[in-house]
Amino acid sequence: MKTFQVRLLAALIVLAGTAPGPAVAETTAPAEGAETPPTAATTDFDSLVGLWVRPDGGYMVAIRGVEANGKLDAVYANPQQLPFASAQAENTADGIEVHLELQAGGYNGSTYTLAYDPERDILRGVYFQAVAQQRYEVYFQRAR
Repeated sequence: MKTFQVRLLAALIVLAGTAPGPAVAETTAPAEGAETPPTAATTDFDSLVGLWVRPDGGYMVAIRGVEANGKLDAVYANPQQLPFASAQAENTADGIEVHLELQAGGYNGSTYTLAYDPERDILRGVYFQAVAQQRYEVYFQRAR
């Protein structure tokens, strides 16, 4: 448990200074009969920003920001911080999908392909461990 706490603290330090400013409540109600905007679950990459922890080992993904084109500002921690060679989100027919690739620290082409589940607020998918040529079903939950 202590190792997990150290990893969590390290990841929070990574995110320090990157949190958005205070939320401002909307003061006007939408006009009656106005079209409802698309749900955040299918179109809003900002829902990905935060610290994500894989409960089966404490591996962490810190997503600090997302560009409009889906490019993620993200790092991996196990427990040392590693940059992603590529980190991208995209809208698919099923919702938001996240693709992460590692090329550092002995991972050499290992990838995560994850789908965002807005109801459970998790990233679930497949981790491909390139060195061992094995696939694992994994999920990350948002650190609270």
